[in-house]
Amino acid sequence: MAYRTFVWLMQKIQHRSVNKILVIALLFMVIGTAMELYLLDHYEDSLQLIPLLCLAAALLSFAVVLFRPSSHSLVVFKAVLGLNALSGLVGIYLHLEANYEFELEMKPGAAGWELFTESLAGALPALAPGSMIALALIGYSYTLLINKKS
Repeated sequence: MAYRTFVWLMQKIQHRSVNKILVIALLFMVIGTAMELYLLDHYEDSLQLIPLLCLAAALLSFAVVLFRPSSHSLVVFKAVLGLNALSGLVGIYLHLEANYEFELEMKPGAAGWELFTESLAGALPALAPGSMIALALIGYSYTLLINKKS
């Protein structure tokens, strides 16, 4: 009996800790990524605004899930997380494409693996938009945790 009570108590404590860690991680990712994009002037054209708008939507929908949780708010939050992940994939593609074109101009004879690696290491951080995907995964993990709780 005491063992079961102990296990139950440890699961409760662990569940709350993971919950708090995910909330902090998600807030850190959303706010940190938005600040970084702002400081990098990542708002000069309409395509560059997409991640900022996705981050704003993520922050707003997450606040609703935190303070007014409902099945509808969870569905909206998951959809926003999907848009964040999609914007990350599109961002990776756009960064790689821009770096690829730049490398072709600089080294017209480059091709294959060399061109690909040079594009990855180019002026635009090709994998930086992957943080939008990581953010979406953290948010989705949070939704799984709170669904398990109820």
